[in-house]
Amino acid sequence: GAGGGAVTAVVAIDGPSGAGKGTVARAVAESLHWRYIDTGAMYRAVAWKAQREGRSLDDEEAVVTVADSAVLDLDAGRVAIDGHDVTDAIRTPAIDAAAAQVARMRRVRDLLVARQRDYALDGPIVMEGRDIGTVVFPHATAKIYLDASPEERASRRARDPAHHPSRAAEIGAVAHALEQRDRLDSTRRVSPLKQAADAAVIDTTGVPIETVVSRVLAIVRERLRSA
Repeated sequence: GAGGGAVTAVVAIDGPSGAGKGTVARAVAESLHWRYIDTGAMYRAVAWKAQREGRSLDDEEAVVTVADSAVLDLDAGRVAIDGHDVTDAIRTPAIDAAAAQVARMRRVRDLLVARQRDYALDGPIVMEGRDIGTVVFPHATAKIYLDASPEERASRRARDPAHHPSRAAEIGAVAHALEQRDRLDSTRRVSPLKQAADAAVIDTTGVPIETVVSRVLAIVRERLRSA
């Protein structure tokens, strides 16, 4: 349970795909000299490994086995599972869909949430995901919910070479895929994507990333002072 050792400072950054979570969370962690954890990458890596081993994503038991035994290494902006560097391999539309499916599995989530809480025992962290401020760390030092207009999120994702290496993707198709992913994430029974009541909401539409980062840092410093 969450009642274990003393948990250090945690900044929780949640929000839908393409709202800028990754860029902002990494920059905030860098400024604070804290560790950065991308929880989405954990679900993606498990989905990647399950598929690589030829396991069906409809077989929850099989996916739980993969998640349970997986050695995840999330340091220095790289993602590795059981020694395989999957940093680029997990940033594809196919893995987007697979990760959404894996993230609906309660037992997989329970396993990964326990690991996410363990990370906080090693020192202060900036953690991004869908359910960090609501489920993983309901008592986080600071909770940020990043959002952006659907158009802005789709155009960011379409420009992301990791998701669309060949060409700038059709914005319409990307918008549709994001909408689907967000609907899956917000309607699932297990840890749905939703805004924590006490989260600071920042709409990043048309706002330069540097501005968003300084707003987040200001909120974090304020919370640390009043903690």
